[in-house]
Amino acid sequence: MKILAIDVGTGTEDILLYDSEKEIENSMKLVIPSPHLTIGQMISECESDIYFDGVIMGGGKIKDRCLEHMEKGYKVVFEDLAARTIRDNIDQVKSYGFEIAEDNAYENDSSYSNYARISLKDVDVNHLIDIFSSFDLDLEVDELIVAVQDHGYSEDMGDRDFRFEKIKEKLPEPMEPETFAMEAEEVPEYFTRMQSVIKSLAKDNPEFKPVLMDTKFASIAGVCYDKEVLKLNSFVVMDIGNGHTTVASIEDGKIQGVFEHHTRDLTSQRLEELVLALADGTIRHEDVHGEGGHGAFALNPISKLEKVIVAGPKRALIEGTNLDYYHAAPGGDVMMTGTVGLVKSMEFLRKNK
Repeated sequence: MKILAIDVGTGTEDILLYDSEKEIENSMKLVIPSPHLTIGQMISECESDIYFDGVIMGGGKIKDRCLEHMEKGYKVVFEDLAARTIRDNIDQVKSYGFEIAEDNAYENDSSYSNYARISLKDVDVNHLIDIFSSFDLDLEVDELIVAVQDHGYSEDMGDRDFRFEKIKEKLPEPMEPETFAMEAEEVPEYFTRMQSVIKSLAKDNPEFKPVLMDTKFASIAGVCYDKEVLKLNSFVVMDIGNGHTTVASIEDGKIQGVFEHHTRDLTSQRLEELVLALADGTIRHEDVHGEGGHGAFALNPISKLEKVIVAGPKRALIEGTNLDYYHAAPGGDVMMTGTVGLVKSMEFLRKNK
């Protein structure tokens, strides 16, 4: 089975082309700038009004680059779905001074004829096909699995509260990290970014039927397949990202508890305190949420904290703790942690359904 795994992060987009007939270490790998960085550069270099179409994607600094573009005297126009890259609430998007156009207005309204057109999407498979083709490689795969971080959207609840509520709903009892992978038809409508990945692929590459997963839980799944981690039973795993830090306690291959915080708000000391509270099952949601984090819960304590396993670009934060930690490199590559998790989650999904 050949699997194309795409992990869209804040800094990079990591791609793994896996063939089950080969060792995962011999997979084709690609690390490129995250799509929002490429779009941001296009905006900065543009010397005309801009028209955005496409779908919701990870916004990153796109809003800031657009505001800077308007300060230069240019106009910025979004179609409705693309505008939700800025905020899910369209009234909030308009409050920044951006114009909202009807779908397909670029083709139907001549007033936009001199605008630069930029299409928004997290996953551009055609671009990857071109890259692989330049090395005489065919991108023929049996499965496609994509990870993005999606807070979800609710009119009645803030993003961080809604995201963590949905994490808790996914874990009514201890479950494997791989269970966070979802077939396209299983993705709830409130995960608007995941839905946009599905929509853009259906339009541009209908031959692909994607499986979707949250980036943080793809990383947690990947860490668990590091060769050293496979020797453990009771441990804590963390992904210390540029924006968010997600930590899970694991026993018998299943998640026993989770907390999620903003990385910028964590000191090494506070990280250690929260890890120990998670491991012994005493962590409280209000303690993390009150600090501006997303939240915490523990279904069970773990019987022994054998090791703390670390991944993510801000992993150096762990070095200021007294925790017994190990830097994971599943598949022999720290940059492929998320994509290894995606591959293993796809195999788990196909085996159990």
